[in-house]
Amino acid sequence: MKLLALLLSLTLLVVTHELGHLGFAKLFRTRVRRFYVFFNPKFSIFKAKRFGGKWHFLFFNSETPEEWDEKNLAPEDQDNTLWGLGWLPLGGYCDIAGMIDETKSADDLESTPQPWEYRTKPAWQRLCIISGGVLVNFLSALLIYTCIFAHWGKDTLPLRNAGMGYAYHQILLDEGFVDGDIIWSINGEEMTDFTQTTSTLLLGNPHTVVVKRGEAFDTLHISSRMAERINTEQPRGLMSVRYPFVVKDFTAGSAAQKAGIVAGDSIVCINGEEKPLITDVMEALPGHAGDTITVGFYRGGEYHELPVALGSNAKLGVFMRSFDEIYPVEHVDYNFFQAIPAGISYGVETLVTYVSSFKLLFSAGGAQSLGGFGTLGSIFPREWDWLQFWNITAFLAVVLAFMNIIPIPGLDGGHIAFTLWEMITRRKPSDKFLTYAQNVGMAILLALLVWANGNDLIRWIQGMF
Repeated sequence: MKLLALLLSLTLLVVTHELGHLGFAKLFRTRVRRFYVFFNPKFSIFKAKRFGGKWHFLFFNSETPEEWDEKNLAPEDQDNTLWGLGWLPLGGYCDIAGMIDETKSADDLESTPQPWEYRTKPAWQRLCIISGGVLVNFLSALLIYTCIFAHWGKDTLPLRNAGMGYAYHQILLDEGFVDGDIIWSINGEEMTDFTQTTSTLLLGNPHTVVVKRGEAFDTLHISSRMAERINTEQPRGLMSVRYPFVVKDFTAGSAAQKAGIVAGDSIVCINGEEKPLITDVMEALPGHAGDTITVGFYRGGEYHELPVALGSNAKLGVFMRSFDEIYPVEHVDYNFFQAIPAGISYGVETLVTYVSSFKLLFSAGGAQSLGGFGTLGSIFPREWDWLQFWNITAFLAVVLAFMNIIPIPGLDGGHIAFTLWEMITRRKPSDKFLTYAQNVGMAILLALLVWANGNDLIRWIQGMF
C-alpha cells in the first residue's frame, strides 16, 4: 500500500511538473516533441500521437515508426506532441525542441536554429518555460491544501489539552525533558500548537524551554548539540501525545470481547502492573502469547478486572480510540472561498519551514540524513487514507518545487540560473558550455541519488540487527 501510494503521488507530481513546462512552451509557440511520464530506456509501455486527422497508438514499442517523425508529417501536424508512458518510474520529461537537457546535447540540435525552437526564443520566454514546472508544482500544492481544508476542514490539538502530557525522544530526554512534560514556551514565546512546537524545536534554535511538570514549571537550557544529534539520528518524531488505552471497537473473534470488555473501557492494568498509557499496554502484551492475563480497566468511573485468554498473536483484538477522540480538539470548517487563503497560507508556511530546515543538510551529520525512495515511501500510512495521501502529496509538491529551483545544471534551477545570467550580462552561454554543464550536473544528481538510496539501504540493514 505504501508503494502504491508513493507511485501514485510521484506520478501526479511528475505529470503536473512537466505540464507546467509544456503549457508555457505551447503559449510561446515552442515545439514539444515528446511528453513522457516515467523514463523509457529501450522501450515504452505506451505511445500516442495525433496526425492525419486521427490518433495513432503503439504499445510496448522500442522504436517510433518513421511516419511518426515530424519531418515526415504534413506541416499542420509537425507541431503535435508524442505522448508516452515509460517503464522506469523515476520521473518523466518534456522534450522541448532546441533545448539542451537530460534528453539531448548540442550535437542533437538542428544545425540551423528554427523559429519554433526553445533556443531562438527571447530570454524572458525561456525563463517562463523552464520555470513552469516549479510554478505549477507549488500552485498544485496550494490547490491541494485548499481542497483539503474545504473538504475535511482542519483539526488541531491545542498543546495544553493533552492532559497526560507528551512522550519525548531520547534526544530531548537527554536535554532534561521528562515524559509527561507539557511545553509552555520556547525562547520566551508561548507555545499553543503541536506543529508549531515541533517546528520551533527543530528550526527555531531553542535556548530555553519552559515546561509544566505536574503542577510546577521548570526551565530547561538546551545545548547546541541537540540540532546535530537530530541530523545524525534522524528521529521519526521528537515528541508524541501520551494518552490512555480506550477501547473503540473489536476485531472478529476478539479475545477482549469474549472476556466481557466493552467499547469505552479504559485499560490501565495488566497482571497487577499499572499501564496508564496506550503504549504501556501494547508493549506489555507480546510476552503473553497463549496466556490468560488479568486486565484491569475503568468503566463508568469504576475499576474492574477480567481474565482474558490471549491467542498465539498475543493481541486483545481491539481498535483503540485515537488521541483526538480522547482530548478536546479544535475543528475549523471552511467553505471553498474561506479555504483559499487558508490553503495559500499553509502552503507558504510549509515552504518556509522546509527551506529553513534545508540548512540542516550542511551541518555535521547532514549528509547522513539524506533519504531516497525508501524514506519517501515510509512517510505514507500502511492503510489507505485519502486525507493523509493528499497531505503528503501536497508536501512533496512543495519539496519538488524547491529542490528543482536549486541552481544545479540538470535541474530546472540550473537552466534558470544560466538564463538569468544571460538577461543580466546580455551574453548567452554557448551550446557546448551548456552541454558540459548539463553532464556535470547529471553526474552530481546521480551521485546524490546513489548516496540517498544508499543511506536508506544502510538504515534498513541496521534495522534488521
